[in-house]
Amino acid sequence: MKKKIDVKKVIIVGGGTAGWMTAAMLSKLLGTQIEITLVESTTVGTVGVGEATIPSIQLFNSTLGINETDFVKATQASFKLGIQFEGWGNEDSDYMHAFGVIGKDLGLSSFHYYWLQQAESAKKFWDHSLNYQTAKANKFSLTKTQNEELAYAYHFDANLYAQYLKKISLSQGVKCVEGFISEVRLNDESGFIQEIELETGEILSADLFIDCSGFKGLLIEQALNTGFDDWSDYLPCDHAWAVPSEKIDSIKPYTRSIARDAGWQWQIPLQHRVGNGLVFSSTYMSPDTAKKKLIASLPSKPLAEPKLIKFKTGMRKKQWNKNCVAIGLSSGFLEPLESTSIHLIQSAILRLIQLFPKTITTEIEDEFNHLSRMEFEEIRDFIILHYHLNNRRTSFWKYCREMDIPESLSRRIRLFTKHARTNIGNQELFSATAWQQVMIGQGIIPENNHPISNVANEKQTKAFMQHNKLRIREIVKGYESHESFFI
Repeated sequence: MKKKIDVKKVIIVGGGTAGWMTAAMLSKLLGTQIEITLVESTTVGTVGVGEATIPSIQLFNSTLGINETDFVKATQASFKLGIQFEGWGNEDSDYMHAFGVIGKDLGLSSFHYYWLQQAESAKKFWDHSLNYQTAKANKFSLTKTQNEELAYAYHFDANLYAQYLKKISLSQGVKCVEGFISEVRLNDESGFIQEIELETGEILSADLFIDCSGFKGLLIEQALNTGFDDWSDYLPCDHAWAVPSEKIDSIKPYTRSIARDAGWQWQIPLQHRVGNGLVFSSTYMSPDTAKKKLIASLPSKPLAEPKLIKFKTGMRKKQWNKNCVAIGLSSGFLEPLESTSIHLIQSAILRLIQLFPKTITTEIEDEFNHLSRMEFEEIRDFIILHYHLNNRRTSFWKYCREMDIPESLSRRIRLFTKHARTNIGNQELFSATAWQQVMIGQGIIPENNHPISNVANEKQTKAFMQHNKLRIREIVKGYESHESFFI
């Protein structure tokens, strides 16, 4: 019988965004009960391109007691109201996954049923989005107006955010050890990680180890041989070039995602620079060609040499294995198309805290892994949706259009196509409105509408829709320019 391990000492391996987010939240909520040590090496680089977030980051920051004004200044952040998708349906199409709601539901009836009844062009769906209209007007507001409030996230410098959280963590009692890990030793009987040895000869032991070591998975994979579920057949991009460029005059309150011949390009406006990258499939485009295409399409002068990142889309077979929990890139990778990278770090941390054990058991491990897989697979399906619903002409996009997709996604597409339904579970990250925007934005107009849309007659529905559009326009007029928040 294995000896039970009471969790009193925690070691986090790896700094960067994942490591310091973990250290900050664990020390905030559990710091009086556990001893936390973070091991990082300045000789090991971080990916450092996760600059776009989704609204859930506000909860994380507020739980840490972070002042928003201080945070925006310290991380050179801008505000984000959504993601603009350019050329994803066909070469000339564009739409936005805008945060927040679209229109107003009537009782139990979803707004999009009434919109469908009017048979407006697809682009007019976003006439009813406060976030979209505000973003395209390059405006913003932190004030609730006429019972309306913008749903927003941030663009920020991930390296500056990590340093900001490091200061918080150290002030909360986290111990930081500088060094490169030379060996990981396992317990012969249990197979648990027992201790790590640094190149200096220092030996560190703990009851629970958190792997924030990035793609290499120093603990979860190299030491524990956990295994990896490869989703490359669904998401064939396997490389990305990333490069910062000079700041631009107009800091738009949204991320741009621009479809290219064998992948897509991101543009993320910060106060002090623009984050840029090109995600691509090396099967359909060489790294040299991709690099040239990225440089040629930058919005401003590059500030550094582009950095090549190689990756494989998928997730660890277990994100909690024995006494090791993987958080961040060590747990798996889903390309940043919907800005979920930092969210996945955040949700893993909160899941760990919710399930934090007095004693490590298989029940806790299994529940953590079950919930992690559900979240990863839902986000995976949402990202595949963008690729699959395309009408572009290159070989890469033809593959994405014709490839087999998970039945879980196929079922969602059929349900919306035939019946305008988006049955979303309560625990899912992306709302029904998010799914509607991608499917409508990339060309799906449902064949049938819900009968409930006929409760109001056509004249009443038209008046309701017109009132909603005018209301949004008036609210946006009262907002300030986005740039005014950084003066």
